[in-house]
Parts: sequence; structure tokens; C-alpha cells
Amino acid sequence: MPPHPPRRTTHAYGTPKNLLVYDRWGRYGRPVVFLHGLGYDRTMWWPAAADLGGDVATVAIDLPGHGQSAARHDCGLPSLVHDLIMLIGGLNLRRAPILVGHAEAALLAEAFAERYATHAVLAVDEVPAGADEPDLVGVPEWYRPFALRRTDPALHQAYQSWHTGPSARHAITPAPIPVGTASHAGSEGCLPHLRDPAGFAGLLQTLHEAPGRRGKGRP
Repeated sequence: MPPHPPRRTTHAYGTPKNLLVYDRWGRYGRPVVFLHGLGYDRTMWWPAAADLGGDVATVAIDLPGHGQSAARHDCGLPSLVHDLIMLIGGLNLRRAPILVGHAEAALLAEAFAERYATHAVLAVDEVPAGADEPDLVGVPEWYRPFALRRTDPALHQAYQSWHTGPSARHAITPAPIPVGTASHAGSEGCLPHLRDPAGFAGLLQTLHEAPGRRGKGRP
């Protein structure tokens, strides 16, 4: 009989005004931190997180104004990076995490990696703002509820500085790994973590002990 996936638990960080809600699976091993794109929520990572198994410390976070996290008037990258550093630093994960950023959240993952020791960054479906809705062909029907995107002009306005402010993007080494529609020719299509959660989890597993980014304090 195959082992049962680790139990998912839900937690919250911060005050009511800046509350961030997140799920955890497992407590040991290389941490993997999932960040969803705008209009989605942390549930989009549930299938892949369950397939990672108990030897990975997995965290999936609702960004402000999404899921159960509190809405904010300003969701600028510097303030969110600070909150992520405080949240993740308080989890006593002991090893540098792998950051997985979906769509616009790849910017947040890269900005985080500039300030915090990070093993690797995956940019999933990194597409320009205003791109078409994702093509769900190839996503199994039972996973499609996790791919629902909420359209809310006020929500997108709160994140406008990600695209209109001074560029916060700098080169990080090694470079982010593109997965999905933004990857090279022959891409497997968008939402690879829902098209094939087990395969996506396998990709993350291969990164666990691979040489990572150089950072302070965490291997």
C-alpha cells in the first residue's frame, strides 16, 4: 500500500490587517514554498503538495486579498518580501527553501531570493500582465476547480506597482527555472502542477539536493 500523503494543516501569520494564511505539509527535509499568481489562491498547489510526500517541508501561502489572507491597499513587492521573510524565517525550516512562483508571483519569488538564502526559484507560467486566461485543456477535470481565476479590478489595482513601478528584477544565480508556458519550445503547456501533479512534484524532488544559490546562513 502506498504511503498516505502528509496531513495538511492551516496556519496564519500577522495581525488582522496584514494576515497571511498558509498551509503546511511535512516538517522536515528541503522546504518548498508555493506562491500563486494573481486571482488564484493557495489551493492551486494542493495536488502537487500532496504528491511531494512527507520528506519535504511544504508551505503554500495565500497572497494578500486572495483566499483567506487579508486584503491590503498596497501590495508592493518590498513589503511582501519583508512579510515572507518574517513568515518563513519563523517556521524554523533550517534549510534554504525552493521558491515556486506562479505567473506574476514569479516576480515575488525572485525578489525574495535577492534578500533571503534560497536554494532555487521556479517560475511557473511566467506571462505578461493582461495575458489570456489559461488553457485548461490537458488539466484533468477533477483538478480544474483549483485553476479557477478570480477577476477583481480592485485586487489587481492593489498589485499594480508590480508592473508599473521601477523594475525590482535583478539577475540571481542560478537563474530562475522556467516551467510551463514561459519555458522553451516544446513547453508542456500552462498549469503544469495541475496537468501532472506527480510529475511536477518529481521535478521539485530532483532539485532538493542539487547545488543551489549561494546565500547566507542556510545550506
